[in-house]
Amino acid sequence: MTTTTPPPRGVQPVRPRTTRVLPWPLSIYQSAVGKKWVMALTGLGLVLFLIFHMIGNFHLYEGPRQIGEYAEALRGIGGHLVPRTLLLWLLRIGLILMFAFHIHAAYSLRAMGGRVSDDVGAVTGNKEYASKQDYIAANFASRTMRWTGPIIALYILFHLADLTWGRAVHSKDEWVAGDPYHNIVESFGNPVVALIYIVANIAVCIHLYHGVFSMFQSLGVNNPKLNSARRPIAITIAGILLVGNLSFPIMVQAGLISEDDRTTPIPPTEEVEEAT
Repeated sequence: MTTTTPPPRGVQPVRPRTTRVLPWPLSIYQSAVGKKWVMALTGLGLVLFLIFHMIGNFHLYEGPRQIGEYAEALRGIGGHLVPRTLLLWLLRIGLILMFAFHIHAAYSLRAMGGRVSDDVGAVTGNKEYASKQDYIAANFASRTMRWTGPIIALYILFHLADLTWGRAVHSKDEWVAGDPYHNIVESFGNPVVALIYIVANIAVCIHLYHGVFSMFQSLGVNNPKLNSARRPIAITIAGILLVGNLSFPIMVQAGLISEDDRTTPIPPTEEVEEAT
């Protein structure tokens, strides 16, 4: 005859949670492994976008004409094979979806981890376990992910309103459609706006450092040689993006990028969409 040991007084037994299983392949995303893969792959896509975006913005150092031609080339991706700006909009939609899935996967994994902690705490009767995360092995970047994530989301909205939508935060005289050089100099010439970009890009690179460092583990890559290279790779990518992106507001504030003696005419098109 077997007997069942009752749970400690005041502790409720753990009841299994029932979740509706989605059809394959959507069911993969319901698991922790699937969410980690989605977060890692979308993070990789966003990192590649940041790298190419920074490289494209280096045309700012060549002058108004070159950065204007770069912006026009973005709008004309696909040439005459597809309608103008169609591929650019598809890329934008893809970036939005990646960003949305990245956020959802991150918060879903955090919620799953919290439920596991609660369940273990209920079984052991240790309430401290259920309410406290173990940060002993965590570094500064990983502990601040919950803060850098929302900062980045707000920064993206501000960046779009500032340099893509333009007149959302600028007057008609300050923002000129189709002239990214003028708009960048006008925006970064404001010390408050320049400071916002500097703080936001620091947050982006802190978040990116931890994301790149943990991406290999999320993808199941566990090789001693690769493990030793994870930190240098993360530092290098985050460092390059930090220095490159901070250079734009700093150089404008220093007066090394300005509209003094500008000879390149502003494009005559009034309804051209800003691509920076």
